[in-house]
Amino acid sequence: MDQLLGPFGEFAFMRRALVGCIAVSMGATPVGVFLLLRRMSLTGDAMAHAILPGAAIGFLFAGLSLTAMTIGGLVAGMTVAVAAGAVSRSTVLREDASLAAFYLVSLAAGVAVVSMHGSNVDLMHVLFGSVLALGNDALILLCAIATITMIALALLYRPLVLECLDPAYLRGVSGLSAVAHFAFLALAVLNLVGGFHALGTLMAVGIMILPAATARFWTRGVGAMIGIAFAVAVTGSIAGLWLSYQYGLPSGPAIVLALGGFYGLSLVFGAEGSLLARHTPRSHREA
Repeated sequence: MDQLLGPFGEFAFMRRALVGCIAVSMGATPVGVFLLLRRMSLTGDAMAHAILPGAAIGFLFAGLSLTAMTIGGLVAGMTVAVAAGAVSRSTVLREDASLAAFYLVSLAAGVAVVSMHGSNVDLMHVLFGSVLALGNDALILLCAIATITMIALALLYRPLVLECLDPAYLRGVSGLSAVAHFAFLALAVLNLVGGFHALGTLMAVGIMILPAATARFWTRGVGAMIGIAFAVAVTGSIAGLWLSYQYGLPSGPAIVLALGGFYGLSLVFGAEGSLLARHTPRSHREA
């Protein structure tokens, strides 16, 4: 236990990284659960890449400024989300196809801007984040995003659950369907921007989707899924930071790999719909 917790007690940058990961997990995991239930997991990945050109333009004008990159990422993410929806409503393309097109162009544009006006170190910072170098401003931003997300989800919880189960019914009985949809997209972009500062644009969606997918193998209840997903995200963050410290791995990929390990174990041994559960007779499991 001392060997596991030693780095967090000895080094301030490890404690700050852990606090940042917990803040990201508090906001991102509930959003990931609703993305999973709405069958929009790949939409989260597309939107994570879509924030890159905005953050890159912020970097172009102000360097690695937290404020400039946050505002740029939010504007780019919301613009792509709205533009993809408009294309899907105005043409034959479905929303997933239009999002894929926008995010590929956005990713290429962001990498090109950072490469032309920054160093390889800057590019790696944008792509993979710098969770071990989070400052006070970044921690305050991540905690603020988590607080806003928790309050918004508490207010919109019932419409969001109804929209996951029966969107046509929600549209028929309430005018909150559109409000819940666009507020949820805004929360997804907000949390991806927060995850971008800690884990980078390529890894940010990992702490949002992998814990949610892991939790689905253990329960069917929405509230329980959110609780399990948060616990998985925090445990995976601790494991990833420890692996990064002990073996010199990049911290963002190490955290996502640790979360992937939990997903793999749940895929095999989970209680709900896992490989073992589907191929074991119910009578044997009950016995």
